[in-house]
Amino acid sequence: MAGVVDVLVVGSGPAGRAAAAACSDAGLRTGVIDPAPRRGWPQTYAAWRDELPALPGDALAATAPQVLVRGTGWHGWHRTYAVLDNTRLWQHLWRADVTEITGRAVGVEHGPTGSTVVLRDGRRLAAAVVVDASGSSRALLGGRPARTAAEQTAVGAVLDARDAGELCPAGSAVFMDWQQAPHTRGGWPSFRYTVPLGGGRVLVEETSLVRRPGLPLAQLRRRLTDRLAEHGALPDARLREERVRFPVDDPLPAAGRVIAFGAAGGFVHPATGFSVAASLRSAPWLAAAISAGLAGGPSAAVRAARQVLWPPRALSGRLLHRRALHALLGLPGAEVPEFFELFFGLPRRHREGFLSWPGDPRVTAAAMSALFARAPWRLRRRLAAGTALPRARPADRGLGGH
Repeated sequence: MAGVVDVLVVGSGPAGRAAAAACSDAGLRTGVIDPAPRRGWPQTYAAWRDELPALPGDALAATAPQVLVRGTGWHGWHRTYAVLDNTRLWQHLWRADVTEITGRAVGVEHGPTGSTVVLRDGRRLAAAVVVDASGSSRALLGGRPARTAAEQTAVGAVLDARDAGELCPAGSAVFMDWQQAPHTRGGWPSFRYTVPLGGGRVLVEETSLVRRPGLPLAQLRRRLTDRLAEHGALPDARLREERVRFPVDDPLPAAGRVIAFGAAGGFVHPATGFSVAASLRSAPWLAAAISAGLAGGPSAAVRAARQVLWPPRALSGRLLHRRALHALLGLPGAEVPEFFELFFGLPRRHREGFLSWPGDPRVTAAAMSALFARAPWRLRRRLAAGTALPRARPADRGLGGH
């Protein structure tokens, strides 16, 4: 790649592609670095339809106008749930003028007029601003934190809709079903997640919402097999298997000259694991901040981007979500379904407010207070103890301790 670009984006997943597309649309010379920039995205991405930005209709593989949830009893939730079509979304985010660089970023050096990204093969690429959208690997942000992460793990089976049967009622998705899988005897609980994928296919997934460390995939696979067998879905009916493992409690990266974006930048919602909708919505703001800030130099552009991605209100909302996550991790496994029964029984404004990203801290606090008020005293004691977070490092309190 000849010359210096305005923005180099590390990572070409949905967050990286969204950032690159938005920067290109803002008139910035943009490049994307990835070991395989043209590879597809094998994961299934979903979101609440009302949290997605405007997308072409064919970027949605399937929608369900209602989700079903079960803690200890069933609840219907009329909120449209959307599964993204990865190929169409990739096409929507592709830009002809974004330079694609095949390689693995392993380091970055900063100077007064910009930054230089170092690739594993020794190449050096110059840019005014660098965006790390490499997901949980955090390629240019110091790598993985030196601690055991709280993880969401899951194993899913893609079935023909005819084989899924009652597991996926027409017009609905099963967001969480905490009924124990057959033959499960204690241990950390997992739930069934079932969504239509379009094209007559359904994903049935056994999910551990959060555990430190994550529940082993082999254990989830056994539970999924037993759950499918209970409903008459034979092992050879599976069209493919999907495996999920990612951290949900990574601290925000410390302030520096690299802009953290997407899952690398703390966008993962600890209660759902969602991050793609947040990345798609935030990308134009990121690009606008960089474009405006570059007039004052690279450091000014990075500060502007950080401020627009993580204003004080968003940082406060994130802190409350982390407190809720810490409380959930402190519950005995047997009490987790009861916790979600209380949550699903909250008024809609509380449920939707808590599950939004990054969340209005007042709305999030109101939802947490409402759940606490409904909880029995034994659960209140555990929740009260669990919401006390360990002393935060500067990067956990905000970006660079601000």
